[in-house]
Amino acid sequence: MSSAPASILVAEDQADIRELLVLNLRNAGYGVDAVADGAAALARQLERPADLLLLDLMLPALDGLEVCKALRARGSAAPILMLTAKSTELDRVLGLELGADDYLTKPFSLAELLARVKALLRRAELLRAAQQAGAGPARLIRNGELEIEPAKRRVHYRGAEIAFTALEFDLLLHFASHPGLVFSRTQLLDAVWGYSHDGYEHTVTTHINRLRNKLEADPMRPELILTVRGAGYKMREPPR
Repeated sequence: MSSAPASILVAEDQADIRELLVLNLRNAGYGVDAVADGAAALARQLERPADLLLLDLMLPALDGLEVCKALRARGSAAPILMLTAKSTELDRVLGLELGADDYLTKPFSLAELLARVKALLRRAELLRAAQQAGAGPARLIRNGELEIEPAKRRVHYRGAEIAFTALEFDLLLHFASHPGLVFSRTQLLDAVWGYSHDGYEHTVTTHINRLRNKLEADPMRPELILTVRGAGYKMREPPR
């Protein structure tokens, strides 16, 4: 017996874009519901949770950031992909800070949207599997004063617990699982985000800067996540 298709809630106030998204997502095999404003999106997700949300940033009633913040405050862990006509760094950072998992700026190709959706659903499934496996002996990754509990998605550094967004945590875990190995931005996009598109390497840079701001005493002189000029980035090898 085959499992039910993943369900997606689309929140987009522009009817033509909403209908196009619904049509293409259904053609890709997903179960899709759609609403035209943020209040309806919040109510629908709390009443009948979808596996993934596509949230437009500029929604009436409640904007996408407010919906995202409200869902995370209520414990919803469903992946959220923000859609927006804005592309400023501030908007992107706000979305990530409030719990969005990824960010796509209009105009975008439907192929890219479907790749992002597939990657986010895959990551959510891997997270569920890791949490179920967490009932066994706890795995702990250490690198000096950095301690990561993958199953619980918890990070302690220098004795303090530090909060990370879902993608920040996945990026940090990837580095910590391969200390000393150098990864290009394209390799990190493919390994952590689950897709690789030309022009989106800046997404990796943004997230590495955010990791450094949370972990490094001086983000301009990092000691944990290092830049390898002309090649990419790596996490230092654990001190002996």
